[in-house]
Order: sequence, then structure tokens, then C-alpha cells
Amino acid sequence: MNYVTGNLIRTLREKEKMTQRELAEKLCISDKTISKWETDKGLPDIGILEELAKVLKISVTDLFTGEYRQNDNVSANMQKQHFYVCPICGNVVTAIGLGSYSCCGVNLFEQEISFEADEQHKVMIETMDGEYYVSVQHPMDKKHYISFIAYLTSDGVELKKQYPQQEASANFKKKGHGVICLFCNHHGMFGVRV
Repeated sequence: MNYVTGNLIRTLREKEKMTQRELAEKLCISDKTISKWETDKGLPDIGILEELAKVLKISVTDLFTGEYRQNDNVSANMQKQHFYVCPICGNVVTAIGLGSYSCCGVNLFEQEISFEADEQHKVMIETMDGEYYVSVQHPMDKKHYISFIAYLTSDGVELKKQYPQQEASANFKKKGHGVICLFCNHHGMFGVRV
């Protein structure tokens, strides 16, 4: 496992427009300690990491990995939604930008949408009375199932949870162009543009 790097601390401190002394004052330590960290001659004590992360406006996880991820998606188009799904409990995390998330003690990875579905994951859409009726012919048992179906438009995300031993289908009020996608707990995300 990587640990906090001096370069990351310096980069984040400068991003917040703080001197080494100002950062040290916020953490109630000496500026010489900050200098040692930034030149990789020492490491922050584990007891100070949470406060350091808070002051530098980064997650403790990102401090540990030594990575800083910045959201470059300033337009916030909801069709560019990122999905993270816990393989243990099925919890779904959605975010407009990339991030670091964990659940049940496991780091979550982004689920990329494939627009090339096989027959088992082919999304079928019917339009009725101003709504999309979405369905998929897919096994829905406790080991292999569709976890959710979502409708992404430029200004919103509507997600419908699916449950094993029920039909995989959902209704969405038609809101214009977007993406309808589904998540298979074995094969990941599949989608179709509407």
C-alpha cells in the first residue's frame, strides 16, 4: 500500500494557498515537520491523518493512495454519471465526477456502461403514454440478477432498484434524450441511448 507522499501534501497545500507555517498552525505542529513531510524525510503520524485530510480538503483514502482526483466535469451533465456498486451488499454510489469510494471494507470501482449488449443484457424499450417501459429478459435469481435500471438525462438521474425473483422492468417518464442503463451483478453495466 502506498502512503502519504510529500509531493501530494505540497501540491494540496499550495492549491489551498497556504504556507508551510499556516498548515503547521492549523495542525498544531511545527513548520519544520511540514518541511520534512514535503521532502519525504518523514511521514505524518497516523493520529493526525484525519485532520490533515480535512485541512487539505481530500479524503483520508486519497491520502493513503497518494492520489488526488479532481473533478474536471464542470458542466455537470448528469448523463456523464459514474456508478460504483458494492459487490458485497449491492449499495449503489452515484457521482458526477470520479471519486474514491468504499463500502463493506472494499474499494469500489467505477462501472463503465457498455453499449454492446449480448441477448441476455439487451435492453428493450417501449414508449407508452409519455413513458418508457424498460425491460430485459434476464435471469432474476439470488445469484444472478439485474440490480437496478436507471434513466440518465442531462438534468437528472432516476434509478429503479430491482430484486431477485421479480421481473426486470421499470417505467420512466419520458424526459428527452438520454441513456437507459442496467446493472447485472455478474456482467456489469449495459445501456442504450434514447
